[in-house]
Amino acid sequence: MILKGIPLVFSVCKVTDYDGVDLTKPFVFTGCTDDEKSLVCPTDLVPQNTVMREDGWRAFRVEGVLDFSLIGILSNIFSCLASHHIGIFAISTFNTDYIFTKSENFDRALQMLGKIGYTILP
Repeated sequence: MILKGIPLVFSVCKVTDYDGVDLTKPFVFTGCTDDEKSLVCPTDLVPQNTVMREDGWRAFRVEGVLDFSLIGILSNIFSCLASHHIGIFAISTFNTDYIFTKSENFDRALQMLGKIGYTILP
């Protein structure tokens, strides 16, 4: 399995609405529940109507289109990183998965995953 780093720094935000969010930009992810509106985006795209935010996240993606029948992809990544005390969160799209770590853990996360057999692309 191939993992590829994304050369951006991300922010995780809570927003009042999505009016200030440019959904045409790459790597902009939204999530809406019955009690919040969340946004993950490159830090330079954080909108004015952000009420809470946490900066300093980096991401890598599982390369290729993943079939929905594949089992355990995120579980294997999560287990490896958890055993090295690296916190993460994931966002899945129709095609693939994106894994986020704090910037200070990013290089070490990819190094640990490389040691267990993942191919790491810059």
